[in-house]
Amino acid sequence: MSAPEFIHRFIPGTRPDTLLLLHGTGGDENDLIPLGESLLPGAAILSPRGKVLENAMPRFFRRIAEGLFDIEDVKLRAAELAAFVRHSAERYGFNASRLTAAGYSNGANIAAAVLLLHGPVFSRAVLFRAMVPLEPDTPPDLGDVRVFLGAGRQDPIVPPANTERLAALLQRSGADATLHWSSAGHNLTTGDLDAARKWLEQFPI
Repeated sequence: MSAPEFIHRFIPGTRPDTLLLLHGTGGDENDLIPLGESLLPGAAILSPRGKVLENAMPRFFRRIAEGLFDIEDVKLRAAELAAFVRHSAERYGFNASRLTAAGYSNGANIAAAVLLLHGPVFSRAVLFRAMVPLEPDTPPDLGDVRVFLGAGRQDPIVPPANTERLAALLQRSGADATLHWSSAGHNLTTGDLDAARKWLEQFPI
């Protein structure tokens, strides 16, 4: 069986770290590249485009309604993405143990799903405006994983309690999860980026 393919960009870096960038609904493989270059300057970048279309807008998995996800599709797409990451490490020759995921909204949710279903596919994750994608039947072992959750107190899409539930779910699986709140809505702010950048500097791989 061939490895799952995504339309994507790979940009070689000047340091041993690699960033997996995962866009939000309606984005593509180009959207988060400036953010990635700001978060971890010099890192290689792997940026796939979501394969699901919702009203012609790319996403990483299907949803039934706002905040209500197609769980079977979440499982399928998380498995595809995990396999794509492993295949890409071989294809492009980057060190998979030095991989950091950075996702926004739907991209953050699929990154959380990969961790909850497939364990430490990446050792760090920066998840902006994430919510619980699903609860796994068997908790993974995320003892070596660090996660930064950037949440907005006035987010109309992601209730604060949902973000807190995701943080607790990751922590119960052994991850070191840091929850950072900003006085913002669903959009990212410079404060979000500054906090994530400082967190990445504080916890190098």
